[in-house]
Amino acid sequence: MTSINEINSYIQPQKEKLINHSLYKKIVTIADLQQFLKVHVYAVWDFMSLLKALQSKLTCTTSPWFAFPNPEVRYLINEIVLAEESDLTLDGKRLSHFEMYLEAMRKSNTDTVQIETFLKSVQETDIFNAIKLSTLHPNIKEFLTFTFEVIKAGNPHEIAAAFTFGREDLIPNMFTEMLKEFKLRFKDTDLTDLVYYFERHIELDADEHGPMAFEMIAYLCGNDAVRWNETAQTAVTSLEKRIRLWDAIEELIDKNSH
Repeated sequence: MTSINEINSYIQPQKEKLINHSLYKKIVTIADLQQFLKVHVYAVWDFMSLLKALQSKLTCTTSPWFAFPNPEVRYLINEIVLAEESDLTLDGKRLSHFEMYLEAMRKSNTDTVQIETFLKSVQETDIFNAIKLSTLHPNIKEFLTFTFEVIKAGNPHEIAAAFTFGREDLIPNMFTEMLKEFKLRFKDTDLTDLVYYFERHIELDADEHGPMAFEMIAYLCGNDAVRWNETAQTAVTSLEKRIRLWDAIEELIDKNSH
């Protein structure tokens, strides 16, 4: 495997599973939507850790400063960090996308105690211990553990694979489907902030970040067949963990509706 096109073909079955997941049809009440938000927020949060890991690997974040060899990769990472960490909200404030998501959760009366308690635990102990000690669904634990294992291993091409194929390239198609459902089903609920969050991601990832992320992968793998294969495997596993995350949300929705 030596190209983006080959990886995209290789991971197509997992992408199809995600885009056609039965979860989307299960989000029919506000309680269902709230359950979705309470789990999906972990993916919104750990995405930032993948991004910051890439920033530390592919740009200079220490002093004295030295230029990372590839200016295009530097630009991509800094551009995404700028948008993800300090984007404009609907009312003109600067917030990270994670903070925007939390605000959207609160506006839809979704409980944020679980994620806030988890983040407090992460600050007090190491991330793997925090995951292990948490009361999160096993699939959420699996999802988070995989992310931070990839980060801990420290291989830029694998971190970039989880970031690109498991997140950036996936988001436009997946979120577009969700938005259609949300707009149809929750006309009487104020989801303005949530819709803005999703639309912002679709706009950024489809138009700018997705294509640039592919260039980053190509640069990091170069002519190294081993790296290309490791990238492909990380991409597949990232998508499989996301499918299991969606399975967990569906299971929790089914459980709560009985």
